[in-house]
Amino acid sequence: MAISQGNSIQVEGLLVKEFKDSSLSRDSSSWIDDSLVQELRNALGNSTVLTPESEGYQASIKRWSDAIEKRAGVVVFVESAQDVSTCIKWCRQYLIDFVVCGGKHSSSGASSIEGGLVIDLSSKLREVKVDPDTKTLRVQGGCIWKDVDEAAGKYGLAMVGGTVNHTGVGGLTLGGGYGWLSGRHGLTVDCLLEVEIVLADGSIKIASGNENPDLFWAVRGAGHSFGVVTEFRFQAHDQKNEVWSGQIVFDPAENLVPIIDFANHLAKVTDGDSGMAMALATPPFMDSPAIIATLFYNGPQEEAESLYKPLLILNAVKKMTGMRPYSTMNSILNFAVEYGGRKCTKGASAITPLNPNFVQNLLLDIALFHKSIPNVKKTMVNIEIFNPNKWCEVPRDATSFYNRGRYQNVVIAPYWEDPQHDTTCRLWARNVAKKFRIEIDWRSKMFGDATSTQEIGEYGNYDGLRADSHVIFGSNYNRLVVLKEKYDPDDVFNKDYAFRNSQIRTDTSDTIIPNKTDLHPLQNGSAVAAKMENGSDKANTNGTGSYEGGIPTPESMEGRSEMIDTVG
Repeated sequence: MAISQGNSIQVEGLLVKEFKDSSLSRDSSSWIDDSLVQELRNALGNSTVLTPESEGYQASIKRWSDAIEKRAGVVVFVESAQDVSTCIKWCRQYLIDFVVCGGKHSSSGASSIEGGLVIDLSSKLREVKVDPDTKTLRVQGGCIWKDVDEAAGKYGLAMVGGTVNHTGVGGLTLGGGYGWLSGRHGLTVDCLLEVEIVLADGSIKIASGNENPDLFWAVRGAGHSFGVVTEFRFQAHDQKNEVWSGQIVFDPAENLVPIIDFANHLAKVTDGDSGMAMALATPPFMDSPAIIATLFYNGPQEEAESLYKPLLILNAVKKMTGMRPYSTMNSILNFAVEYGGRKCTKGASAITPLNPNFVQNLLLDIALFHKSIPNVKKTMVNIEIFNPNKWCEVPRDATSFYNRGRYQNVVIAPYWEDPQHDTTCRLWARNVAKKFRIEIDWRSKMFGDATSTQEIGEYGNYDGLRADSHVIFGSNYNRLVVLKEKYDPDDVFNKDYAFRNSQIRTDTSDTIIPNKTDLHPLQNGSAVAAKMENGSDKANTNGTGSYEGGIPTPESMEGRSEMIDTVG
């Protein structure tokens, strides 16, 4: 029974708002009625239901980023696909909005909700089953990658699983999945054989290459918008030997050019067993941005040290290298992306060869950010260097995941403390992403090479600020619109990218504030172009491998602070 209350109406004891288009949405300012919660408890199996008064509730709404935490009306730690189905049907019956969470790593807010219901997979759907004969894994939807790495490692197996092990298997997989093994085995979705998924109508389906193949196509890249995956089946890969890894912290004032030269060299010569993450960040023991190189080699130490010798011989602020089981490799970056604190991520793309002047300007942007906003020292810009051959073997239309090309992923991650800086810090991340786009466009204009003129998208898993769906899915977008209408015509799963023509979400708040110092280094002549064409180590330097005049400092480039001031 519905009772009108001004602009809201009461439906079965639940206060909802009525909009001009006659659609209904729960009023997030009020909690869900106790009688409805009890009805849900009675309908579920052994799942745990929490409300704001429950013990453990506060911990249940914690997220990787404090900036997107919200006070849910109900949190359900589901135990089975059937209980997920029950939650979805209950929410639809009473017009209650809901979200799904696993690793809780999203910085877009897609796994948090104010006043609605959270379907939380992370507590009771954490089992990994390994079949050593077929080398396959059955992974429940609430697992994190540490669960998978450890279970598979016991059998000499491994999966492509990101570069941080406390991220959720579900979130990373459904959005594509790059990791240390991508150069050898492709993407996580390329290793996916089958899913068990709960759809918008509450039905439980199997999707694979043979069963519901169109749904399986959609799940591999856009899965967040089609249902709740409660189990994945993966093809694992032999990984019997230890891997070599290292982290080296460099002072860019001393080593910028040789580091970038090596990164460009590695992009050319890697055979898929090596990789590098080059973070521009400020470690706790330094006061200004450094270059932190995280290195990976899937082979013996002697080969690794030979490959990485150009970096290993450089003066370093700190150096840690050695052999380790692959099952621990995905933990090497955990310290940099711990839970808690206000932060967000924004994705971008980079093409090699990287321009040292461009990287130099990024370091300056970070230094200026430090001066403009307090307590942002953990901010980083991370550029990945992997061999793209394996993921490029798969056609872009073979799965819904579109971001396949001979370019590298970048994640821009500002960290801050004060909520009043939320908007400024997010705009800073967008601004840096725009600069990567400008760099690509400049190179395309100057050189017209095939690498830069191809259609370059953005990795959706790094996009915590939600770019236009067309940017993420390219020419696959139209087919996704058709499949969305088939499997979720009411747009029940609406917290991620939109696949309805009337709901195209655009990144309209993107801002780029150009100024003289943001222009490309070619303004100083053709030295950079010469370097990019012939690989000379001396381009734009004083002949010693250092830039003329050294690395600019915030003090020497004070005029550039207008960028931060303007977007604030």
